[in-house]
Amino acid sequence: MTHILSFVLNGAPVQALVKPSDSLLDVLREKLDVTSPKRGCDSGDCGACTVLLEGVTVRACLTCALTVEGKQVVTVEGISPGGKLQPLQEAIIHHGGTQCGFCTSGMVVSATALLAKNPHPQRHEIAEEMSGNLCRCGCYEEITQAILDTARKGE
Repeated sequence: MTHILSFVLNGAPVQALVKPSDSLLDVLREKLDVTSPKRGCDSGDCGACTVLLEGVTVRACLTCALTVEGKQVVTVEGISPGGKLQPLQEAIIHHGGTQCGFCTSGMVVSATALLAKNPHPQRHEIAEEMSGNLCRCGCYEEITQAILDTARKGE
């Protein structure tokens, strides 16, 4: 049995034919060709699939696709419309926080949500908020510095 799922993705209405067992990650990657959320662990532990659902970070691999009906979903493409890098993304690159790039989109989405909630976070608040995002290359300090710099500049 399949259902037509309708939601807003990065500001544009989309539809996809989904099964009840499909995760949001399945729909984004396999049905809508959005590849920035990565399939890392499929258990919500790594954060590589992090997206914003109604402004709140969620793990797309754990989110049942049917629960996003009529809602707003934002991936890193929605954070940088037209491919124009935002100050946070530029700071992550400047500080060398991208290395292999596998975690980058999830890190950017999580850090964007953090700065929206707390425009001037302290180091310990960044560590706490970003703790659900794993970086296989160990770029935690570089990413933290990028967030601190972005907050300091007020961008």
